[in-house]
Amino acid sequence: MENKLKLGIPKGSLQNATIELFRRSGWKIDVSGRSYFPEINDDKIECAICRAQEMSRYVENKTLDAGLTGKDWIAENKSDVYVVADLVYSKVSSRPARWVLAVPYDSPIKRIEDLKGKKISTELLDFTRRYFADRGIDVIVEFSWGATEAKVVSGLADAIVEVTETESTIRAHGLKVIHELMQTNTQLIANHEVWKNAEKREKIEQIALLLKGALLGEKLVGLKMNVPEKSLEKIVSMLPSLNAPTVASLYQTEWFSVETVVGTHVVRDLVPELLRNGAEGIIEYPLNKVM
Repeated sequence: MENKLKLGIPKGSLQNATIELFRRSGWKIDVSGRSYFPEINDDKIECAICRAQEMSRYVENKTLDAGLTGKDWIAENKSDVYVVADLVYSKVSSRPARWVLAVPYDSPIKRIEDLKGKKISTELLDFTRRYFADRGIDVIVEFSWGATEAKVVSGLADAIVEVTETESTIRAHGLKVIHELMQTNTQLIANHEVWKNAEKREKIEQIALLLKGALLGEKLVGLKMNVPEKSLEKIVSMLPSLNAPTVASLYQTEWFSVETVVGTHVVRDLVPELLRNGAEGIIEYPLNKVM
């Protein structure tokens, strides 16, 4: 099929999380061995794996039609791409990551202004240079090929700009965060010209819809229970839902089946209250997608 959508899958830390997200969305991506062109169970999509740091450049120059990469790398490359959807997911958590400025705990550097004339090590090279230049702070920014936290520990830099979700690695190296430069999350991006192609745009929109549905489904669970008529109003009033709980009478009884969708964070407190107020036979089940 000549009009296949050329879709970029990020290599590295996001690869497994992205493939798993596609699986929950209905697509199986099969990465075999060292292949950079995995199989996908959709004859309208052609996959390629490339580094997230380079993805936006490949999409901008139409080597790829669309792809998934971080907001940070789009900013780093100053790429002119169409952002189709924000997708907050990672290998660690379901919250945005942060690029932060960190220094040793005993460092006299307390503010970004204190870094004037100092050396910063980071993988986010051009963005960091622009960030400090825009604020009139003259610093030396050097590229780090990895193990960035160690650059400060070993005295090769005065500070680092590093991405973090929990700050655990930063703290483990005896560093502290003194400033946040940006928040970042995964984005589904497309080439502007490709976005004008009706057939490919429809496919990209389908991908965005189902990926977002899978991410939302991860944050919600279904609850189903039996409730006696005398407790029905009380139980229904306690239940959060997308619209309203589903209520159906049980055959030839004064009991009802009540079903709803709630956030995973409220279930542990909600279920004991439901039981105390007359609900029985409560079933909690996962949701694959919610749209």
